[in-house]
Amino acid sequence: MLIGDKPHFYGRRQGRRLRKAKSALMDVFLPSIKLDSKNPLSFVGKNQKLYLEIGFGDGDHLAEHSLKNKDICYIGAEVFKNGVANLLSLITGIKTNDEVSEQISLLSNRTDNIRIWDDDIRLLFPLLPDACLDKVFLLFPDPWPKKRHANRRFVNPENLQILARLIKPNGILRIATDHTTYKFWTLRQLHNCPYFEWTATCGADWKNPPADWVETKYQRKALREGRKPVFLDFRRK
Repeated sequence: MLIGDKPHFYGRRQGRRLRKAKSALMDVFLPSIKLDSKNPLSFVGKNQKLYLEIGFGDGDHLAEHSLKNKDICYIGAEVFKNGVANLLSLITGIKTNDEVSEQISLLSNRTDNIRIWDDDIRLLFPLLPDACLDKVFLLFPDPWPKKRHANRRFVNPENLQILARLIKPNGILRIATDHTTYKFWTLRQLHNCPYFEWTATCGADWKNPPADWVETKYQRKALREGRKPVFLDFRRK
């Protein structure tokens, strides 16, 4: 659904009012690591891998994954302002207003391998070249459980076709969910998509976290509430 020249976005863009420290991070530090829309891959070195996380939530997965893989570049896409601010806090270590200064930098144990897209991911897709992504994460997306809202789910034929253009051959699309409806929806959509194949060969492959998995806040919440997440990896044919 289009609103003017933009697709309609369903969901929140901001929650509680940001505290001073996180508001300062948004004003002072975010511009230095925002993705350059005119040259989005300018931060990626020759032969470096590029990962994309769509809807990084509070940023815990992106912050930890990028710390463990300093030689990989990451694009993090998130429209929720509070989530972006939390990621900035995680990668700079700044939590209180007393720690904020005019010059904010990454924690000393980090490399400058993250760029943030703080808008609808569908607006970024046309700016990216073919076969530029090695891996895409879609972790615990909004399941939109009501049948009448199914068209709002990110996993759909149109988005899968776009991701097929962007992901390199043998690249991975990883989808994690704790919602039964979304699990079956995802498997059905990918089964009908000619560009991807499910990598699982047995139940353990999708019931257990992958080797490079980083536990997320939403995963912990699901487990506390008795829901078992699944981890679905699909390879670009």
